[in-house]
Amino acid sequence: MTKTPLAHFEIMVDDLERAKKFYGDVFGWTFSVWKGELAPGVPFEYTMIMTKVDGKGIDGGMMKRNAPAPAAGASANAFVCTMEVADFDGVAAAIETAGGAVQMPKQIMAGVGTLGYFTDTEGNMFGVMEPEKKV
Repeated sequence: MTKTPLAHFEIMVDDLERAKKFYGDVFGWTFSVWKGELAPGVPFEYTMIMTKVDGKGIDGGMMKRNAPAPAAGASANAFVCTMEVADFDGVAAAIETAGGAVQMPKQIMAGVGTLGYFTDTEGNMFGVMEPEKKV
């Protein structure tokens, strides 16, 4: 089996503008709208998410949710993405200021770093990891 890299991610949201503001404010992500057709005569609008910094990371997309959001306080039951950050506590504060919430408090993982899980303004869970500083 050949190793396959992750190439794209998607975030399902209830309010596109609110979600774009959240991720733009917290992580500095930028967005553009792609308009096309799912099939002839069936228009489709998709929000592209640009996250790459100096060639690191992947880009993704955002679209209106078509199913119920995960229940508050539930454990992950989907494919959860984790962002690597330089300052866990600073990003955690920015998440809460932007309307997100702590899903699982930060944990110090020896030899790995600081990890915590949050929910965005749409109820989607994501992780934040500050790698352990190597001395």
